Amino acid sequence: MKILIRNGRVVCPATGRDEVADIAIAAGRIVVIGAAGDFTPDRTLDAGGLVVAPGLVDLAARLREPGQEHEGMLESELAAAAAGGVTSLVCPPDTDPVLDEPGLVEMLKFRARKLSRCRVFPLGALTRRLEGVALTEMAELTEAGCVGFSQAEFAVTDTLVLQRALQYASTFGYTVWLRPQDGWLGKGVAAQGAVATRLGLSGVPVVAETVALATIFELVRATGARVHLCRLSSAAGVALLRAAKATGLPITADVSINSLHLTDADIGYFDADMRLTPPLRQATDRDALRAALADGTIDALVSDHNPVADDAKQLPFGEAEPGATGLELLLSLALRWGRDAQLPLATALARITHDPVRVLGDALGSLASSAGRLVEGGVADLCLFDPAAEWPVRSEALASQGKHTPFAFAATGMALPGRVRATLVAGTVAYEAG
Repeated sequence: MKILIRNGRVVCPATGRDEVADIAIAAGRIVVIGAAGDFTPDRTLDAGGLVVAPGLVDLAARLREPGQEHEGMLESELAAAAAGGVTSLVCPPDTDPVLDEPGLVEMLKFRARKLSRCRVFPLGALTRRLEGVALTEMAELTEAGCVGFSQAEFAVTDTLVLQRALQYASTFGYTVWLRPQDGWLGKGVAAQGAVATRLGLSGVPVVAETVALATIFELVRATGARVHLCRLSSAAGVALLRAAKATGLPITADVSINSLHLTDADIGYFDADMRLTPPLRQATDRDALRAALADGTIDALVSDHNPVADDAKQLPFGEAEPGATGLELLLSLALRWGRDAQLPLATALARITHDPVRVLGDALGSLASSAGRLVEGGVADLCLFDPAAEWPVRSEALASQGKHTPFAFAATGMALPGRVRATLVAGTVAYEAG
């Protein structure tokens, strides 16, 4: 189908474009940005007053399939992605069964392609069954479509196994995605501090992150492996990351929307919607994360989408399952951060479009040259949103099967900026607001 998007403010952080222009789309590609000339569309979208941006790229979104369809079937979660303007997402391997076999990866990608709502890029398990003992067949998983390898929330406690994994990944140019948390120190349910002490909750100290980071950085120096750090949570972690990057280590990092906006004080009176991984830390940590995202020390902002069923959340705080829905909130919370930090719109959008694509790099294959950007001849993955609209987050209105979020209007008392009006994936309208 030929589509013409008219009169939108076209903002592309990767190319520096920021102007009112038309975009002509045909055969899943952008044909023209500017005057469409004699282009004859099958459909025209009026984008007057809207921003036309590259489709969002989310580096951390659990789809709960295979194995946990009751918490978030693929169809509902990809619908949530489209409603949030997300056109590409990376999903970790901690499904049931774990993504440690090529057939499972191929099945997931096939089902996602059939739905045509969002591009899905799986991470393969770094070790079999995520047990931290035997390495997976990384070459076979890569051929099946994995863009990297991860342990999800399961730390590799045997440093020798982690070293061998990084050596193997370095040899073949694979990226290893690790959440820096020591397997022995990180077993609490809230961040160690005054709030956890007052509430009587077991605490996760900052050293659980910094010890893991120090180990990872030394192994990267020894092996030359490329590592992506998932969801930093502390000011001390940011300082170590900044120092490591200054030495030229091949490391990238992201932060979740939760850690970027919330602190442990938001737990309130044991609000299980604030039971998250990593745990919410103090205001000094949040502020350091916000500054690091602004100056590029942290490369990307992620939704950390993790849909949790009611029966797993409606429990005492320490027993509730950690996680929250986030795909539909990523754009608005990026815009809110940018507004609070007085950053240009393009900077806020870069952290959820072009910069995540840089993290993925060549793993995207043919998409690497045009994903996360608006260029003639490039893939037509776009997000159209109203920057002036403000909306309250109401759990029942979310498309995701996971209705629990710490940003629900009743909990935070705030409205979020920016409302997605349409999402296009490969030139097809995947979502359109009613």
